[in-house]
Amino acid sequence: MEVVSRFSRADIALLGLVCLLAVGCGYHTAGHAVTIPDTVQTIAIPAFVNQTQTYKIEQLLTAAVVQEMTTRTHYRVVSGGEADATLYGTVLSTSTTPLTYDSQTGRATSALVVVAVQVSLVEKQGKVLYQNPSYVFREQYEVSQALTNFFEEDSPAFRRLSRDFAQTLISNILEGF
Repeated sequence: MEVVSRFSRADIALLGLVCLLAVGCGYHTAGHAVTIPDTVQTIAIPAFVNQTQTYKIEQLLTAAVVQEMTTRTHYRVVSGGEADATLYGTVLSTSTTPLTYDSQTGRATSALVVVAVQVSLVEKQGKVLYQNPSYVFREQYEVSQALTNFFEEDSPAFRRLSRDFAQTLISNILEGF
Protein backbone atom coordinates (compact mmCIF):
# COMPACT_ATOMS: atom_id res chain seq x y z
CA MET A 1 0.00 0.00 0.00
CA GLU A 2 2.90 2.28 0.73
CA VAL A 3 4.24 1.97 -2.86
CA VAL A 4 0.88 2.93 -4.39
CA SER A 5 0.63 6.04 -2.27
CA ARG A 6 3.93 7.40 -3.65
CA PHE A 7 2.37 7.68 -7.14
CA SER A 8 -0.18 10.36 -7.79
CA ARG A 9 -3.16 9.83 -10.04
CA ALA A 10 -1.46 11.98 -12.67
CA ASP A 11 1.58 9.66 -12.67
CA ILE A 12 -0.61 6.59 -13.12
CA ALA A 13 -2.59 8.29 -15.92
CA LEU A 14 0.65 9.28 -17.65
CA LEU A 15 1.96 5.71 -17.41
CA GLY A 16 -1.31 4.41 -18.89
CA LEU A 17 -1.09 6.89 -21.76
CA VAL A 18 2.49 5.85 -22.55
CA CYS A 19 1.44 2.19 -22.61
CA LEU A 20 -1.41 2.96 -25.00
CA LEU A 21 0.89 4.91 -27.33
CA ALA A 22 3.45 2.10 -27.32
CA VAL A 23 0.79 -0.41 -28.39
CA GLY A 24 -0.26 1.73 -31.38
CA CYS A 25 3.23 2.79 -32.46
CA GLY A 26 2.65 2.18 -36.17
CA TYR A 27 4.18 -1.24 -36.73
CA HIS A 28 2.12 -3.43 -39.03
CA THR A 29 2.60 -6.83 -40.53
CA ALA A 30 3.39 -7.12 -44.22
CA GLY A 31 0.49 -7.43 -46.60
CA HIS A 32 -1.76 -4.82 -45.05
CA ALA A 33 -0.76 -1.82 -47.16
CA VAL A 34 -3.25 -1.05 -49.88
CA THR A 35 -1.99 0.99 -52.81
CA ILE A 36 -4.91 0.36 -55.12
CA PRO A 37 -8.03 2.37 -54.21
CA ASP A 38 -11.41 0.68 -53.82
CA THR A 39 -12.63 2.47 -56.96
CA VAL A 40 -10.34 0.29 -59.08
CA GLN A 41 -12.12 -2.92 -60.05
CA THR A 42 -10.74 -3.45 -63.57
CA ILE A 43 -7.13 -3.32 -64.76
CA ALA A 44 -5.85 -3.25 -68.33
CA ILE A 45 -2.51 -4.88 -69.05
CA PRO A 46 -1.43 -3.96 -72.59
CA ALA A 47 1.48 -5.82 -74.17
CA PHE A 48 4.74 -4.70 -72.65
CA VAL A 49 7.02 -2.63 -74.86
CA ASN A 50 10.18 -4.45 -75.94
CA GLN A 51 13.25 -2.23 -76.29
CA THR A 52 15.54 -5.24 -76.74
CA GLN A 53 16.47 -7.66 -79.50
CA THR A 54 15.17 -10.67 -77.53
CA TYR A 55 12.41 -12.30 -79.52
CA LYS A 56 8.97 -12.25 -77.85
CA ILE A 57 10.26 -11.52 -74.33
CA GLU A 58 7.55 -8.87 -73.95
CA GLN A 59 4.89 -11.48 -74.77
CA LEU A 60 6.21 -13.90 -72.15
CA LEU A 61 6.30 -11.20 -69.46
CA THR A 62 2.86 -9.79 -70.33
CA ALA A 63 1.22 -13.22 -70.38
CA ALA A 64 2.78 -14.14 -67.03
CA VAL A 65 1.58 -10.88 -65.44
CA VAL A 66 -1.96 -11.32 -66.81
CA GLN A 67 -2.03 -14.91 -65.51
CA GLU A 68 -0.79 -13.86 -62.08
CA MET A 69 -3.21 -10.92 -61.87
CA THR A 70 -6.23 -13.07 -62.75
CA THR A 71 -5.33 -15.96 -60.44
CA ARG A 72 -4.16 -14.05 -57.36
CA THR A 73 -6.39 -10.98 -57.25
CA HIS A 74 -10.04 -10.02 -57.45
CA TYR A 75 -9.35 -7.47 -60.20
CA ARG A 76 -10.81 -8.14 -63.62
CA VAL A 77 -8.33 -7.80 -66.49
CA VAL A 78 -9.99 -5.96 -69.39
CA SER A 79 -9.07 -4.17 -72.61
CA GLY A 80 -7.65 -0.65 -72.23
CA GLY A 81 -10.59 1.68 -72.89
CA GLU A 82 -12.85 0.43 -70.12
CA ALA A 83 -10.30 -0.11 -67.35
CA ASP A 84 -10.13 1.75 -64.04
CA ALA A 85 -6.31 1.46 -64.11
CA THR A 86 -3.65 0.33 -66.57
CA LEU A 87 -0.45 -1.60 -65.86
CA TYR A 88 2.30 -0.53 -68.29
CA GLY A 89 5.58 -2.36 -68.73
CA THR A 90 8.73 -1.85 -70.76
CA VAL A 91 11.50 -4.42 -71.20
CA LEU A 92 14.62 -2.27 -70.96
CA SER A 93 17.35 -4.84 -71.48
CA THR A 94 18.14 -8.52 -71.70
CA SER A 95 21.46 -10.29 -71.62
CA THR A 96 22.81 -13.82 -71.62
CA THR A 97 26.20 -14.44 -70.07
CA PRO A 98 28.17 -17.70 -69.79
CA LEU A 99 28.76 -18.67 -66.16
CA THR A 100 30.78 -21.88 -66.26
CA TYR A 101 32.88 -23.60 -68.91
CA ASP A 102 33.91 -27.18 -69.67
CA SER A 103 37.65 -27.40 -69.02
CA GLN A 104 38.13 -29.98 -71.83
CA THR A 105 36.26 -28.23 -74.65
CA GLY A 106 36.18 -24.63 -73.47
CA ARG A 107 32.45 -24.49 -74.20
CA ALA A 108 30.00 -22.87 -71.81
CA THR A 109 28.16 -25.33 -69.58
CA SER A 110 25.82 -22.88 -67.88
CA ALA A 111 24.58 -19.40 -68.61
CA LEU A 112 22.71 -16.59 -66.88
CA VAL A 113 19.90 -14.58 -68.45
CA VAL A 114 19.17 -11.15 -67.01
CA VAL A 115 16.10 -9.04 -67.81
CA ALA A 116 15.47 -5.44 -66.71
CA VAL A 117 11.88 -4.15 -66.76
CA GLN A 118 10.15 -0.94 -65.73
CA VAL A 119 6.49 -0.94 -64.74
CA SER A 120 3.82 1.51 -63.64
CA LEU A 121 0.19 1.13 -62.61
CA VAL A 122 -1.72 4.27 -63.55
CA GLU A 123 -5.29 5.15 -62.62
CA LYS A 124 -7.70 6.29 -65.35
CA GLN A 125 -7.32 9.91 -64.17
CA GLY A 126 -3.53 9.70 -64.52
CA LYS A 127 -2.54 9.18 -60.89
CA VAL A 128 0.38 6.74 -60.54
CA LEU A 129 -0.61 4.05 -58.07
CA TYR A 130 2.59 2.01 -58.28
CA GLN A 131 5.84 2.20 -60.20
CA ASN A 132 9.21 0.56 -60.27
CA PRO A 133 11.67 1.79 -62.90
CA SER A 134 14.22 -0.98 -62.38
CA TYR A 135 13.09 -4.55 -61.85
CA VAL A 136 16.02 -6.87 -62.55
CA PHE A 137 15.51 -10.63 -62.71
CA ARG A 138 18.04 -13.41 -63.31
CA GLU A 139 17.70 -17.06 -64.24
CA GLN A 140 20.46 -19.62 -64.67
CA TYR A 141 20.29 -22.54 -67.08
CA GLU A 142 22.47 -25.43 -68.21
CA VAL A 143 23.82 -25.48 -71.75
CA SER A 144 23.58 -28.85 -73.49
CA GLN A 145 26.94 -30.34 -74.43
CA ALA A 146 25.65 -33.14 -76.67
CA LEU A 147 25.26 -31.83 -80.21
CA THR A 148 22.88 -34.67 -81.15
CA ASN A 149 20.56 -33.79 -78.26
CA PHE A 150 21.04 -30.06 -78.58
CA PHE A 151 18.13 -28.18 -77.09
CA GLU A 152 18.56 -24.52 -76.28
CA GLU A 153 17.49 -23.97 -72.67
CA ASP A 154 17.23 -20.17 -72.76
CA SER A 155 13.53 -20.15 -73.74
CA PRO A 156 12.46 -22.20 -70.68
CA ALA A 157 14.74 -19.98 -68.59
CA PHE A 158 12.94 -16.88 -69.89
CA ARG A 159 9.57 -18.52 -69.06
CA ARG A 160 10.70 -19.29 -65.50
CA LEU A 161 12.04 -15.76 -65.14
CA SER A 162 8.72 -14.35 -66.44
CA ARG A 163 6.74 -16.30 -63.82
CA ASP A 164 9.07 -15.12 -61.03
CA PHE A 165 8.80 -11.53 -62.27
CA ALA A 166 4.98 -11.69 -62.40
CA GLN A 167 4.70 -13.15 -58.89
CA THR A 168 7.00 -10.49 -57.47
CA LEU A 169 5.32 -7.64 -59.35
CA ILE A 170 1.79 -8.56 -58.25
CA SER A 171 2.95 -9.10 -54.66
CA ASN A 172 4.66 -5.71 -54.65
CA ILE A 173 1.58 -3.98 -56.06
CA LEU A 174 -0.74 -5.63 -53.54
CA GLU A 175 1.55 -5.12 -50.56
CA GLY A 176 2.57 -1.58 -51.43
CA PHE A 177 6.33 -2.07 -51.79
